[in-house]
Amino acid sequence: MKRRNMLAGSALGATAAALATPALAQSMPEVRWRCASSFPKSLDTIYGAGEHVAKRVAALTDGKFQIRVFAAGELVPALEVANAVTGGTVDCGHTASYYFVGKDPTFTFDATWPFGFNFRQLNAWMEYGGGRKVLEEFFAPMNIVSIPAGNTGAQMGGWFRKEIKSVDDLKGLKFRVGGFAGNVLAKLGVVPQQIAGGDIYPSLEKGTIDAAEWVGPYDDEKLGFNRVAPYYYFPGWWEGGLNLAFYSNKQKYDALPQLYKEALESACRDATIETIAKYDVVNPPALRRLVAAGAQLRPFPREVLQASYKAAMELYDETCEKNPLFKKIYEHQKAFRESELAWFRVAENQFDSFNYLMHAQEQQRR
Repeated sequence: MKRRNMLAGSALGATAAALATPALAQSMPEVRWRCASSFPKSLDTIYGAGEHVAKRVAALTDGKFQIRVFAAGELVPALEVANAVTGGTVDCGHTASYYFVGKDPTFTFDATWPFGFNFRQLNAWMEYGGGRKVLEEFFAPMNIVSIPAGNTGAQMGGWFRKEIKSVDDLKGLKFRVGGFAGNVLAKLGVVPQQIAGGDIYPSLEKGTIDAAEWVGPYDDEKLGFNRVAPYYYFPGWWEGGLNLAFYSNKQKYDALPQLYKEALESACRDATIETIAKYDVVNPPALRRLVAAGAQLRPFPREVLQASYKAAMELYDETCEKNPLFKKIYEHQKAFRESELAWFRVAENQFDSFNYLMHAQEQQRR
């Protein structure tokens, strides 16, 4: 009798355990992806966005869908992530699309572009303004599915060995700058250099380049740029809000169960919120530390900004004449931008401007 009861109890226990096991764990496949990042591990914010995606995907799929993130250079060089995803060398990548404007300038619209959107406007265009839809047409021939996965917010203008007082000071300047901005600055006499994050410091230290931009105070402090270039300029007019992208090889993506696709989408969206929030927390104290350590904070002269804006608008028109898809996406975002700027001037700008003015007056009274 005791044995019968014990067996019955064991059977009930096994049944309860089976019922308690998530249906996902019983029916969904195990998927293992390798992700090539364009960023070094030392930058916990921008590299960390890719790791955040991986952790959230694992959590949302009960560990069945695992993504292992590799830092720049571990699987492929930082600036080869797009090619690696296209060819299937890796399953996925975490990068900034404007690294690949040398292949096609249209890549810039998946990242950021000179005098373009801020974070809020870019996020609105991507998610509700049709941006991702028009970008799908661009990425399809490259076998890439691109999902926004992180944002830096507005960036700084970079570190310079000498002061920039006029447009003439830009002539012949060897400047590490990412993306389409290099083409704009070239019209003003700059010699743009596309260098991966981990290689910027030695290039600046050796004098191979005269100036360099990366992201903002927190990352720049970690990379040590203030030790080799004293002048820190703002704003980074070419990066009002850099969208980071999670690339998936299309064949690998299409083979995912729908639940895994939804988990990846959710994880990427979460990474965007996480990254912008973290940057907004860590940048202010980092800027104070840099200034206290001797960094010379400078705004770009209005003359330089105006010349840069003019050069950017000319370059957009020139590129539209040569590249039909670039023109299609440029005109799409331009129409959206007109509406956004009209709205932001009314509420956001007035609110922010008044707050900044009052804060400055309070600081002066102290």
